[in-house]
Amino acid sequence: MTAVLRTFLFAWQFLTAIPLSRSTHDAKPEELAASMSWYPFVGCLLGLLLVSVDRLLAQVFSSSVTSMCVMLLLIGVTRGLHQDGLADMVDGLAGGRTPQARLAIMRDSHIGAIGATGLFLALGLRFAGLTALPAGEHIAFLIGMPVVGRWAMVVGAFHVTYARAEGGLAQPFLAHVSWRHVCIATATAGVVLTLLLGPWLALCCLFIGAALVRLSTVWFHRMFGGVTGDLLGATNEVAEIFFIVIAPAVLFR
Repeated sequence: MTAVLRTFLFAWQFLTAIPLSRSTHDAKPEELAASMSWYPFVGCLLGLLLVSVDRLLAQVFSSSVTSMCVMLLLIGVTRGLHQDGLADMVDGLAGGRTPQARLAIMRDSHIGAIGATGLFLALGLRFAGLTALPAGEHIAFLIGMPVVGRWAMVVGAFHVTYARAEGGLAQPFLAHVSWRHVCIATATAGVVLTLLLGPWLALCCLFIGAALVRLSTVWFHRMFGGVTGDLLGATNEVAEIFFIVIAPAVLFR
């Protein structure tokens, strides 16, 4: 198996629950970091899946039912990984007064009341954004949404400190992700968004998105002492919600 194919496989296996290979592949830290170059492309494939299901269900069900099914499909295909990160982050912020205390709360496998509330609100915003999409724009935004979210994770993983001194799942990614990986991911996201939305809106999405993600990493360092996998998952969730709610409002107001 070539190195390029291996890194794509690692990205797919990490981001989705859909098996592509029956073999077990042990990844080196450098390969895990390199796999982040593929994140927007994996997001594009997920978006195509969402579009296929959306078009099929829209022939039978109302827009609300279709949007709910599409949202549940994305959560199921990604194992709820990013929603878990968002809920953990909210719990940590609500219950901890120091970075160490917040990290300890985030490691707890139980979800707290505040985390559940934050997750409920995030899902509600996502559902509202999907339902409110203008007619004829579902394809562009259903594909663009997972692309933007996974690209945001790559931008958020670059040149940051891993928060936990004892290490963790995301540490190999953060330790080895390079400017080259970020550029490849950004180029991929840029091409997809340009095809979907046009060059100017694509450029605006990338520029504003990168600025917001980098500001969030500064805030993560202040509140948590660095970045963790949960915080990258939360970044994906917030980026997707911003894209599906704010971009259509600005574009079609």
